[in-house]
Amino acid sequence: MFREEFPRIPPHVPQNLVSKAPIASPTHTLSPSPSSLAFSLPAMEKAESSASTSEPDSDDNHHRHPTNHHLNPPSGLTPLEFASLVPSVAEHHSYLVGPGQCSSLLAQRVHAPPDAVWSFVRRFDKPQTYKHFIKSCAVKEPFHMAVGVTRDVNVISGLPAATSTERLDFLDDVRRVTGFSIIGGEHRLRNYRSVTTVHSFDDDNASADGKIYTVVLESYVVDVPDGNTEEDTRLFADTVVKLNLQKLASVTEGTNGDGDGKPHSR
Repeated sequence: MFREEFPRIPPHVPQNLVSKAPIASPTHTLSPSPSSLAFSLPAMEKAESSASTSEPDSDDNHHRHPTNHHLNPPSGLTPLEFASLVPSVAEHHSYLVGPGQCSSLLAQRVHAPPDAVWSFVRRFDKPQTYKHFIKSCAVKEPFHMAVGVTRDVNVISGLPAATSTERLDFLDDVRRVTGFSIIGGEHRLRNYRSVTTVHSFDDDNASADGKIYTVVLESYVVDVPDGNTEEDTRLFADTVVKLNLQKLASVTEGTNGDGDGKPHSR
């Protein structure tokens, strides 16, 4: 019953992110259902279950280059929307990407007030409220929402992960910015760092009373696993992030109505 609630991952997501073996054919793809993915924990090496975040060597910095997310509007945004978001993208969603890493920026429009959206996004201790594929999440009690706290996430079978230990890197309730890093667990996404920002917009096409809607931006940087390509890794990570953002929109809109801040009648 629990698995039936999870969405189907598009069949074009590459299968070589699931196993350690490099892809044998460029047409070899994942099956659509997460529960049927050929992920086998015993086959994972211990190195992949150790701490995932490491500081780059000084020599590596010479080979790193800044992302250009501020120059490339993510899918789903109008040019006018993105133009107003460029300063935030430049400030919060810029990374130095080295060899063997990839980064991406995704967006989601939510027909609900930003405070309502932020109330879900800020809950570092309850990611399962708007993220797919999470079986459970545990934090140390008594829990206090503060930078540096960690959570232990158990992932459903069928994905290239079993557990993930994640650290809250920052949380700004005024500017609605949060970010986390994966620092351990049994998974293939090493050195994964993510930032999410929540932005308020006025609906110019609405009636005179006006409605406020929200745009959520989420970006990440991650190492490309051995045997995989940058394109494979980005495609897989983008798919998971997109599904999570879509669920965030669905959950928030279902709670707060069509952007007017009023709950649906039951």
